[in-house]
Amino acid sequence: MAVVMIGVDPHKASHTAVAINAAEESPGQLQVRACAAQSERLPGRAQAWPERTWAVEGAGGTGHLLARQLLSAGERVLDVPPKLAARVRLLATGDTSKNDPNDACSVAVAALRSASVRQARRDDHAAVLKVWSKRYGDLGRARTQVACRLHQVLCELVAGGVPGEITAGQAERILASITPAGAVEAARCQLATELAGDLRGVDARIRETRKKAATAVRAAGTSLTGLFGVGPVIAAAVIGDVRTVSRFPDRGHFASYNGTAPTEVSSGGRKVCRLSRRGNRRLNHVIHMAAITQIRYRHSPGRAYYDKKRAEGKTGKEALRCLKRQISDAIFACLQADARRAAATAAKSPGGQPGNHSASRAAGSHPEHRLFGQATPGPATHPTTAAGADTAAPVPAPLPSRASGRPGPGPGAARPRSGARRASSTRPPASR
Repeated sequence: MAVVMIGVDPHKASHTAVAINAAEESPGQLQVRACAAQSERLPGRAQAWPERTWAVEGAGGTGHLLARQLLSAGERVLDVPPKLAARVRLLATGDTSKNDPNDACSVAVAALRSASVRQARRDDHAAVLKVWSKRYGDLGRARTQVACRLHQVLCELVAGGVPGEITAGQAERILASITPAGAVEAARCQLATELAGDLRGVDARIRETRKKAATAVRAAGTSLTGLFGVGPVIAAAVIGDVRTVSRFPDRGHFASYNGTAPTEVSSGGRKVCRLSRRGNRRLNHVIHMAAITQIRYRHSPGRAYYDKKRAEGKTGKEALRCLKRQISDAIFACLQADARRAAATAAKSPGGQPGNHSASRAAGSHPEHRLFGQATPGPATHPTTAAGADTAAPVPAPLPSRASGRPGPGPGAARPRSGARRASSTRPPASR
């Protein structure tokens, strides 16, 4: 029996699957309704192709549940990015109609021909971190929306409104000092009171979500929180999106993934690099938060690096981009160190079998639930790893920490013991 690739176009109500062979000929297709029995119907109707591989479009999004169910059934599943499948449709010869079978066929062709398609993985502790980091971001955007509406109502009640950031307690004190002059003003006061209550409720949920994220990060045992400006929320977002650091060959590939590496737009003898708008924007946002935190505190190594770049003639935005790249390299070094420690813990487990020890499982070292993936060999990639990071490479000279040129830690060095607070523990991330 020939080997076939089964492309799946998942939807909320139905899933369409098309099988193709090595010659991109389709021996058949099938469609099932999205229901509790979908995990049995799809493999059952694909029994005619024993040597099969499933290619699910967006296995981290709409197709996540289906991909997870296929993995639990013992099937081999590939995760095809929607952009890759769209490129196959764009470059296809002939007039191809846009429908579910053709979309599923494009997914199968992309999985069959592309060497960059990754195998889908079972959920591990990184999925827990991603859940709480996304929840924290959603609550931050909800708080911004409620606060803006409260500002607008208060501007109609108080001359000049409320300058700066507003809190529920501040709004309630202002409302207590207002005596409505009519029915319209009384209605506005009631609306502002309700919005202040909504703001207080969102703040309480933000605090609770931050606690859950911090608990999950401590269970992961990561060294990311040793970097200045990286709190539990930022660490949860990084680990949740990266998952397996071994899929990045070096720090340059990681920087390209998170959008801190410039994009080359050269032609002929003209060499030009521009700001990258590509990559994982969530990861780019949390790196931006860490950079802003380092710049905010003058005693931080990141602020010294930022001032050094400004003294070289760079603009504020250019210096910020340089700092973000340094933080990206430091994060990559920490993830590599965590992966090496997880691999070492697995090797020391009883019987030499990875994942048999409880501490090893808690650190995500089980082969099916590994948090950071296989250890990446080779030297450390940047001198700005956190304090205590497990690196074997020689460390270059540190960056100057002040304008006087005295040596100090780099932008990604461990945070000094001071009263400075992390950005992720002070306020929720604002939408960009």
